[in-house]
Amino acid sequence: MWPFNKKSDEESTGTAASDASTTQDAPDAASAASAASSVTDAPDAQDAPDAQDAAPAGGDQAVAEPSASYDPINGDFGPFDGDSVDYTTFDYSDFAKSGLDLGSVRVPVPHDGEVQVEMGAKGPQMIHILTPYGRLTPVALAAPRTGRQWEENISEVTEGMNGDGLQVKWGKNLWGTEIIGTMKAGTMRVIGVDGPRWMLRMTLAGPADKADQLAELAYEVISRTFVYRGTDPHPVGQALPVTIPAAMAAELRKVVEQRQKDAADGNSGNSGNSGNAGTSGATQ
Repeated sequence: MWPFNKKSDEESTGTAASDASTTQDAPDAASAASAASSVTDAPDAQDAPDAQDAAPAGGDQAVAEPSASYDPINGDFGPFDGDSVDYTTFDYSDFAKSGLDLGSVRVPVPHDGEVQVEMGAKGPQMIHILTPYGRLTPVALAAPRTGRQWEENISEVTEGMNGDGLQVKWGKNLWGTEIIGTMKAGTMRVIGVDGPRWMLRMTLAGPADKADQLAELAYEVISRTFVYRGTDPHPVGQALPVTIPAAMAAELRKVVEQRQKDAADGNSGNSGNSGNAGTSGATQ
């Protein structure tokens, strides 16, 4: 589906104010193909190397370098640095029904996907995007000015997955090295991308027979994601603050209140435990 197109100057000027407080309609594949002359050649999603280059269990093989065409500020595909790039200048409507605004990260929700909020004892603790091929979990983290945070994390993540009993190998994508772990009929893939003082980590989990489709979808999601680091200081490696959209928060409150009511009525013995609350992907 890559390359994709920016909106025209006239269109972006007329819509920026009204779109700023709403979800970002996610790039149009047809318009991208017909209007490719307005963008430089960007790698196609299908050109992203598949995860076939296995690394030793100890993870001591050299990591892959990101594609020279990836630029989070001036490039044609993301993840983009949201503090420098205006998301309203992009048209993603062919791919996504919404852009989930979580404060530090804005992630497109594919047309056939929906948002799931993982609840903890103190409230929402993780946001997932459910797709027909599996689950995507985006997290934006603070990184040093020198970058290469993902490169430093690869060995640690690899060791953790090995410790969990997964068979691990390394693969390549447009942003560098990715980590793929398999166990029985399931596959987990972790993709990391370094930006200006931030790192985007996308974790994929799903059935092994749909791993390739989930990876291709994840590449599309990542290429349309915006990360907002801000100027506040954050320890390196710390997850950047996440805010839940108002409509989603209201829906979650209803879920929590219903669970509390069920618990009080004795109809739900473990309503007070952690759980998942599904919400519409169009929630903003």
